[in-house]
Amino acid sequence: MDVYEAVRSRRAVRGFSDRQVPRETLERVVSAASWAPSASNLQPWHAYVVTGGPLAELKRRAGERLASGESWDEPEYQQYPAALKSPYRERRSAFGEQRYGALGIPREDVEARQRAASANWQCFGAPAALFCYIDRDMGLAQWSDVGMYVQTVMLLLRAEGLHSCPQMAWAKYHRTVSEVLLPPGELMLFCGMSIGFEDTTAADTRTGRAPLRETVTFVDGL
Repeated sequence: MDVYEAVRSRRAVRGFSDRQVPRETLERVVSAASWAPSASNLQPWHAYVVTGGPLAELKRRAGERLASGESWDEPEYQQYPAALKSPYRERRSAFGEQRYGALGIPREDVEARQRAASANWQCFGAPAALFCYIDRDMGLAQWSDVGMYVQTVMLLLRAEGLHSCPQMAWAKYHRTVSEVLLPPGELMLFCGMSIGFEDTTAADTRTGRAPLRETVTFVDGL
């Protein structure tokens, strides 16, 4: 698979089969992803690849917290601006309509939307997951580096015939993740990522993208 096809075919998959992902495949992906760019070669990402019993335990604990109605953890970073302005507000709203529309869930059915969202903390059935941390002392530029690392991982997974779903939702249960993974205290959870083979029978849709003129400006003197 060439890089253009990997980019075009990558999407957030929210339905995985229980087919296991070989350990050597995961090792090959994260080894290659270490070549992702970072300013001054800081390589500020700290990744945990989780499968088997530890992942099952993490899903169990998250499921118990969700079922009990326990509040989310105190956020360690702001996922979205408090006042999301146009056109970002409209894009986020359109995503929600597409996502829940594909599941046949109307906007007013809040309970059904919450049930659908709860699948995040079961990794949508995926048998493997990656949790990406960043040192708390890092700045905005290093967060950008971590984003490039995560994207590199996802593209390499496509080259292996795998799919993924990046999930900042896991940051809402960062204490639970820490209880299982035991990262050093100086690390902050940025996101999780579900990894596996797609369940092609699951209801899913790919969200669109803004017209190029809205996001790219060519300055060429013509």
